[in-house]
Parts: sequence; structure tokens; C-alpha cells
Amino acid sequence: MNEQTNRIRLLLVDDQALFRESLSRLLASEPSLLVVGECGHSAQAIETLGRSPVDVVLADFHLAVERGGEFIATARRKGYQGRFLIIAGDADAKDAVLVIKLGAAGIFLKSDAPDRLVQAITLVANGAAWFDRRIIQVLADRPPGAGIIENPLTDPEQKVLLGILGGLTNRKIAENLGLTEGGVKVLVQHLFHRSGVRTRSHLVRVALEGSLGTARAVVKRTVDPATAGDGSNSGKARPPTPGHLAAFHQSNS
Repeated sequence: MNEQTNRIRLLLVDDQALFRESLSRLLASEPSLLVVGECGHSAQAIETLGRSPVDVVLADFHLAVERGGEFIATARRKGYQGRFLIIAGDADAKDAVLVIKLGAAGIFLKSDAPDRLVQAITLVANGAAWFDRRIIQVLADRPPGAGIIENPLTDPEQKVLLGILGGLTNRKIAENLGLTEGGVKVLVQHLFHRSGVRTRSHLVRVALEGSLGTARAVVKRTVDPATAGDGSNSGKARPPTPGHLAAFHQSNS
């Protein structure tokens, strides 16, 4: 983020000029955002990233996944350290997993409200992950793949992971589960170790990929009303609020 102006610097990448320009006008009206560039193809975007500081790249889903996700991979290889938020009309499980594995911080659906896009950008710029509930459902419903950890998560680990998927801080998770905050931190570190990650946002991505074994069931609980509960038990970690899932920055871990 731009330290001097405290505005989030954005690069828009979409091959549909009308959508791209409309999105630019919308975001330019937000005082917390600064659109530094608009690109119609990935090569132009790579050039822009090489000469202009950018906090978040808003990229069209199809441009992001074409040729195996070459755009994101090339940007990382050339030194871009910022964040990617993918804008999609829809997404299938295979492409969604590819975007996640490439390191995108989230997928935002075009059918969602404009004010939620501003919210998603702000969260992503500050180290969070954003995944629409419908994307989570697609990922949770896909058949199990290779690379799943054989040893299932313990019940406390599952409950802590559910809290993380719900965007809760360690303190709130501890309050909901009747644990100490230190105990929750230990369980979070266990999850980090088992999944081979170092941040909460990476943990969310691994869980959504289905690589944590029984984490698939946890993810299902965030989108399945039959298993998530009706909210009457306020002492339990709850699923995410409707429409998205956010994982807080690693400073909360």
C-alpha cells in the first residue's frame, strides 16, 4: 500500500474495454483507491508492473488462467510482490484451484455488488484472502484429488480451522471454543506445520484446494446449511458471513 497517500494502488487487466473502463471509473471514485493503470492483455500488464508500483492486480479470470496461469507466474518471476484478485463471471473447480495454487489472493464474482468489490480489494491489500461462497461450494464439491494429507485433522484443529475460514481472530476463536488464546496459537501453528504454510491466507488456500484431508469437511460446513448450523449456538465458531470468506493477515496468527 502507498505509505504516503494510504491509497491502494490498482492495476486493472481485462480484455473487454467497456468492462475495464467502467470498472476503472467506479474504483477511481473511491478515495481509498488509486487506479494506476488499465491493460487489455497480460503482456501489457507485465510491462506496467515493471515500471509502476502496484498493490493489487485486478485480473480477468480467463486472462489469469490462460496457458496454465502464465500471467501470474511471469509477474512473480519478474519480481512483482503485490497481490492478485481475480475477477470472474464464473469458475469451475479446476481453474479455481489453478488460480489458488498460483498464489492469487482470491476470486471475486462479477455478479456481486460493487461495494463488496471495494471491501474485497481492501482485505486483499491488507494480506487477507477473499473467496466468494459460490467458489467455495465449487471447490468443496469437487472429487478428492491427489496430494491429500492422510492423517485427519483432530477435532480441535478442525474447529480452529473453521474459525479461520470464518475470518475470526485467535482471540475470538478462543472465546468461542472455551480455549486460551495461547492454546489457539499452538493449534494454528500445528495447522501451519501440517499444511506446509506460514500464513493464514495460505492456510485458507490449502484448505480450499482440498489438500488437508478432513479440511474438506470443514470447508463443506462453511457452505452447507445442513452442517453449518442455524447460528443458535453462539459458543461455536461460525461459518463465514454470506458471500465471502476472508482470512486475516498473518499478524493475527
